[in-house]
Amino acid sequence: MTKKVLIVGGVAGGASAAARLRRLDEHAEIIIFEKGPYISFANCGLPYYVGGSIDDRERLLVQTPKGMADRFRIDVRTRSEVVAIDSQKRVVKIQSQERGAYEESYDELILSPGAKPIIPDLPGKDNPLIYTVRSIPDIDRIKDQVNSSNNQSSIVIGGGFIGVEMAENLKEAGLDVTLIEGNAQVLTPYDIELAAALAQEMENHGVNLLFSKRVQGFHSLEKGIGVELADGHTLTADMVILAIGVTPDTYFLKDSGVSLGARGHIIVNEALESSVPHIYAVGDAIEVTETIHGTKATIPLAGPANKQGRIVADRIAGLPSTYKGTQGTSIIKVFGMTAATTGSNEKTLQRLGVEYQTVIVHPASHASYYPGSSAITLKLLFTPEGRILGAQAVGYDGVDKRIDDIAVAIHFGGHVRDLTELELSYAPPYSSAKDPVNMAGYAAENMITGRVQTFTYNQLADRQPGQSILLDVRSEIEHQNGHIPDSLSIPVDELRQRLHELDPFKEIWLYCQVGLRGYTASQILRQHGFSVKNLSGGYKTYRQAQFKPAPFTAVKQEQHDPLIDAKEKESIPTASTQPQRIDHELNVCGLSCPGPLIQVKQKMDQLSNGETLRVKASDPGFYEDVKAWATMSGSTILQLERLKGGTIESVIGKNTAQPVSDSPISDPASTMVVFSGDLDKAIASLIIANGAAASGRKVTLFFTFWGLSIIRKQQSQKLSKTMIGLMFDMMLPRGSQKLGMSKMNMLGAGPKMIRGLMKKHHVPSLEELIESAIEQGVEIVACQMSMDLMGIQREELIDQVKIGGVGYYLGQASQANHNLFI
Repeated sequence: MTKKVLIVGGVAGGASAAARLRRLDEHAEIIIFEKGPYISFANCGLPYYVGGSIDDRERLLVQTPKGMADRFRIDVRTRSEVVAIDSQKRVVKIQSQERGAYEESYDELILSPGAKPIIPDLPGKDNPLIYTVRSIPDIDRIKDQVNSSNNQSSIVIGGGFIGVEMAENLKEAGLDVTLIEGNAQVLTPYDIELAAALAQEMENHGVNLLFSKRVQGFHSLEKGIGVELADGHTLTADMVILAIGVTPDTYFLKDSGVSLGARGHIIVNEALESSVPHIYAVGDAIEVTETIHGTKATIPLAGPANKQGRIVADRIAGLPSTYKGTQGTSIIKVFGMTAATTGSNEKTLQRLGVEYQTVIVHPASHASYYPGSSAITLKLLFTPEGRILGAQAVGYDGVDKRIDDIAVAIHFGGHVRDLTELELSYAPPYSSAKDPVNMAGYAAENMITGRVQTFTYNQLADRQPGQSILLDVRSEIEHQNGHIPDSLSIPVDELRQRLHELDPFKEIWLYCQVGLRGYTASQILRQHGFSVKNLSGGYKTYRQAQFKPAPFTAVKQEQHDPLIDAKEKESIPTASTQPQRIDHELNVCGLSCPGPLIQVKQKMDQLSNGETLRVKASDPGFYEDVKAWATMSGSTILQLERLKGGTIESVIGKNTAQPVSDSPISDPASTMVVFSGDLDKAIASLIIANGAAASGRKVTLFFTFWGLSIIRKQQSQKLSKTMIGLMFDMMLPRGSQKLGMSKMNMLGAGPKMIRGLMKKHHVPSLEELIESAIEQGVEIVACQMSMDLMGIQREELIDQVKIGGVGYYLGQASQANHNLFI
């Protein structure tokens, strides 16, 4: 008997089911209904058509109705929307642009309706300059707008996969791009320290990032569109991409008897059968089982949808295939970087109450001595017994195959020991004798066997300084170039000779650059009787996790100005401004910190004044490290840029008189330590700072101890604090408007009197002085050590503040000819 199979929706799941079913059953009658004009298209490729990586629109069309008919004898009916199902009569109701309303009977029904973009119910949501990204018609509209005349700026709302890909491709198309994300990071499937690397890559390519911001409405402008934020600011642009997520397109299943989950997804079993006999479902619209924990999940990815379509075809053809579930393996390109993930992240494990451990390693993508090597950040999550729960990786090369290796291990219930035993292909251009996957396995195995104890960067806040020592075992030059506040420097190679400098009754919390030297140091100390922990991922992970997007000031007036950035962007010369003469070359690609800096220093020591050195490095941290080193050493950064593939190229001049870039601190300069939290002294500090900045000086204000009150936010922040932190929180004034006077405070009357006199004599208020100082480029720095002691967290301070230690201040002061202590 010939079966009549109807399929609702094409693209990945529906088209895959149709093609597989025809291969299994030559006689079945197969009809696909697609409410759009295209039956099977590459929806994952849509953003890249906007950016120009895919220049031929026809390449997005995976299959056409004619192609399906000619090859598979499948009846494809486009612009035909299924609006209802009568499961008792086994009939679907269709509204067709060509045939009008009609019904079609079925023996078996496959639902592949997909998902549709979420459009929040906000004022102005129907503005024609708001676009979503889901179909070929969507992308055609966006492409037309991008190519239209006078189109210069765009706003992307949502930092998920589609939002990030659209931000990249709009930038590649030549537009100014601002991305607004309600969370504190992009790409929430990644833990925040890895997501920070991706955000930094976006910012380095000119994308403005606005985190923890909520959109509350839109309005039309004479030219462009206004995006209203919940904080009262308004951004303007020529177009808006709305990419805050998707919802299952299952409205037509009302009264069908098909059971839906809490968010409207179709509930299926392992045979992908719905609650109604003879009705199957696949793709973005279904609720599936997550394989690691057995919980229910929704995974809108093309790979699972294709597999599900194939399995449903098998079932209808009589084959006993089943869908075992998904572990959510995914990958994304972010400009020059790649990020991939599989399994669970920390947020999921914490939500489920699963006990877990993590390890972060930073191995090279292939043998470091072979050209083109770059670092990978690889994070592994596992149970205390060693079962692998998930992994994430970011880098410029080799990320995909490492996550794929671990995805296979997870699929088969792998243990971290299995990663150490994997025999993976090796040749210098492709990997190392110890592959990054092996390295992650070794590090995790050391933890579960008790050979090393670790701590993570976010556990530093829990350290008790009176009961422990924070030890930096990197080289002295690395320590001087940047370190975790309050850390003691003893290089690992000197550790055995300097054990007497450490208190054996205190726990040692140590760190190196990426964790490897820290492991060696921990073994030395452990075998000499010390209690010791090693920082997982090292200083590199700690520093990356500190990344915050550049602060901004949005405009309230109705003018066509997309964004005013309050942070002065680095002025790094392009290739056209390269020095005419390069005296020496140095290639340190493949070396991890401190290797590049040490070789740069050794080479620069050999140069004569006025000579130049061009350096190529692959360590991502070299970009910031070389700037800090040049400032300390008195050298000049003549050129600094990131090249394709993650390589960093810098041209350094030895004691060059005329700097080309803005990296070295200009002369004259002024620095001030603001120790006091008194109103009158704060006013004096800001008046001097504004005057110095107005006269052309570079000014750094270093706020420490009670001075931190001046730059605190007025509103209370809901933060977790220690008892000491809570005590300081209650005692310290919350912001500049709460400051008292050093003399004549008079129960608060003194500050009001001073403010009144300032207003009467047209002297700017303290708040106006702070705002003016920031606008003039005055650097506002908060002392990290004081913050740690007083329990003050970054979120409590004004957005424009930079966090630094005494080393940073001394570096600035060493270049200044005017230092004050207030």
